[in-house]
Amino acid sequence: MDITAAPGTGIAPAARAVEVIGADLTERSLRRYLEGIAGVDAVGLEARASALGTRSIKKDSKAWALDKVISLIDLTTLEGADTPGKVRSLAAKARVPDPNDLSTPQVAAVCVYGDMVPHAVQALGAAHAGSRSDGGGINVAAVATAFPSGRASRAVKLADTADAVAAGADEIDMVIDRGALLAGHYGQVFDEIVAVKEACKRTDGSYAHLKVILETGELNTYDNVRRASWLAILAGGDFIKTSTGKVSPAATLPVTLSMLEVVRDWHRLTGEKVGVKPAGGIRTSKDAIKYLVTVAETVGEEWLQPDLFRFGASSLLNDVLLQRQKMATGHYSGSSYVTID
Repeated sequence: MDITAAPGTGIAPAARAVEVIGADLTERSLRRYLEGIAGVDAVGLEARASALGTRSIKKDSKAWALDKVISLIDLTTLEGADTPGKVRSLAAKARVPDPNDLSTPQVAAVCVYGDMVPHAVQALGAAHAGSRSDGGGINVAAVATAFPSGRASRAVKLADTADAVAAGADEIDMVIDRGALLAGHYGQVFDEIVAVKEACKRTDGSYAHLKVILETGELNTYDNVRRASWLAILAGGDFIKTSTGKVSPAATLPVTLSMLEVVRDWHRLTGEKVGVKPAGGIRTSKDAIKYLVTVAETVGEEWLQPDLFRFGASSLLNDVLLQRQKMATGHYSGSSYVTID
């Protein structure tokens, strides 16, 4: 349905939006709802993020936190020079992050471009979540919808998504049309997320999980981040994600906190849990632990599981492994003790 029509005409429905806004889901009613959301106290948000970021944890808790960080990582390669060989190496590291310590947890997922999905699935083999019935394993996430810019026709974006799902992707990381959002064309963004969600449908009727990338570095204000977060959830996103990692700033603690507050408020309103994924710029275990604290203090420790929280990262894993080795041996290992991403 063309939702660029005059305000008051119908837009593509999503169950969440109908439940919250009502059956009369129109461009006008969606705009009224989103623009009625309270603004963000930027000073208060940044002060709270800063306070959470200074929390310290004890040694025993740090060992748990390092393992938890690893289990929440989407190990990522999203470069134009990616090759099947690089993806196979990434999958090998996802399966066995530290060959010298097989007690090291596996990561949550590998994240690649859509055309690399078959290579990731093949390389993961029996470790691929899609090949298991016990709910375990490593997921394959694919970026789609003309990542990172999102500048393509809807038909191209939907084909991009459907191809990745057909190839075995368990999760789709889509990008929203930031230009449309900033211009106030909320129905256009909403309808596109709904359509991409439908393109995540598999032949057996199940759906690949949908992560909606807001590209917060281009949204300019916390109010826009909050509004985009609500919009993505209303349209059916399983996760809201900060960034592509291709725009600066990428993930920041205040922005992630603002998104967690939306997820918290959504859960209070509906009882439904939605995930959050900060991505880009999180490179050290120290920074990652700040995010764990922020999640626990904002939405609760129950969110510290791969179904509800992820780190999108490429270099973070190596730093966590070095910190883990230091705790085990009492001294820092050099970078040669971990594989190069």
